[in-house]
Amino acid sequence: MYRVAIETLYKWRSKGTSKPLIIRGARQVGKTWLMKEFGKTAFEQTVYISFDNNQRMKELFSSDLDVMRLITGIELYAGHKIDPANTLIIFDEVQEVPMALTSLKYFNENAPEYRIICAGSMLGVALHQGTSFPVGKVEFLDLYPLSLAEFMLACGKEQFVSLLEQGDFAMATTFKQEYIDLLKHYFYVGGMPEAVLSFATNRDFNEVREIQQSILAAYEQDFFKHAPNEIVPRIRMLWNSIPAQLAKENKKFIYGIIKEGARAREYEYALMWLADCGLVHKVHRATTPNLPLKAYEDLKAFKLFLVDVGLLSCMTRLRQDVLLDGNALFVEFKGALTEQYVLQQLKTLPNIETYYWTNARNTSEVDFLLDLGNVVVPLEVKAEVNLQSKSLKAFAEKYHPALSVRTSMSDYKKESWLLNLPLYTIGYISAFT
Repeated sequence: MYRVAIETLYKWRSKGTSKPLIIRGARQVGKTWLMKEFGKTAFEQTVYISFDNNQRMKELFSSDLDVMRLITGIELYAGHKIDPANTLIIFDEVQEVPMALTSLKYFNENAPEYRIICAGSMLGVALHQGTSFPVGKVEFLDLYPLSLAEFMLACGKEQFVSLLEQGDFAMATTFKQEYIDLLKHYFYVGGMPEAVLSFATNRDFNEVREIQQSILAAYEQDFFKHAPNEIVPRIRMLWNSIPAQLAKENKKFIYGIIKEGARAREYEYALMWLADCGLVHKVHRATTPNLPLKAYEDLKAFKLFLVDVGLLSCMTRLRQDVLLDGNALFVEFKGALTEQYVLQQLKTLPNIETYYWTNARNTSEVDFLLDLGNVVVPLEVKAEVNLQSKSLKAFAEKYHPALSVRTSMSDYKKESWLLNLPLYTIGYISAFT
């Protein structure tokens, strides 16, 4: 499968010398595959080291971090000499050996000719536990589940992706039912690589569900394996409440849905733990649509989304027959899947910070506010046929944004104050802003 993120890795490779690169992302989003594929296509040799249950490597990094001593140890482990110009060194599950993370500082300072790329599913958790981190000595790449475009490519729909990349919306509209069918499949399958590969190969929705259930079970095992025992019940309760949170008309996260009488302070660590693992995305309310939105962030009001729309559809036990029922899928659970899908596509786009907006009385809401660095773009998500945009219009009349966007099942259309983007094109919103 093609991953857009590999282009970032090629750019990293093309630099004369590069800081070590850390790939962040939830378990099973494809970090290990991406690193190995990059090594295979961009280097003559790859040295792959997983620190999970690797006592030999733990001992190597447990004493002093002299770079040449470490390289000698890695060469002995690999069984051959390392040519820094033509070899990629991969550290996987790097959070298992905190000193390996610390060593990246010394590789950057004393041996920048070596190309090192790292990943770890629990990396965020490890850092919050006090792991010594080489601040300013590494680069980062965030990896998410496959986007809709990557999903279409995996399904052999290269020409359909090409139409959207070229901005040929007249031609795309001609084939919009194909796009809608692909979007329905994506809502059900999602972007977890194993599920996508299964669907692209076998087109078996039951097999996809089994894979998703296995992934969700593995996440639950991670709760018990990596989180402090006393916090595990709260992590599970919070995690399992997310579908109900998103199925509300107002999708603001409410602690009382987890358990009657629940308070924020009781679940603060559980929420941070899930976010550090990359399993949830927290989208805060912005009180005022001014730049930078971060300065107007309401820390007490937020929406919480899952890492993947397919996993959400699995958790909500979405039925297969909904795929055949017109566009009913997009309004299931009060449009929860649609808003999850849009946020998931936005997360894959570079240089976009995502918030949402409500007025002081919570009588008017804009689903997302996008901070593009030089402009704020309000984005309304419409899963239904009714395309009245009262909140978005009220927002536009009050704040006069340069561009307002609505994404829906309707065709592409540019009006005086509003741009309507079909849901299947939302991954290309940067081209219009």
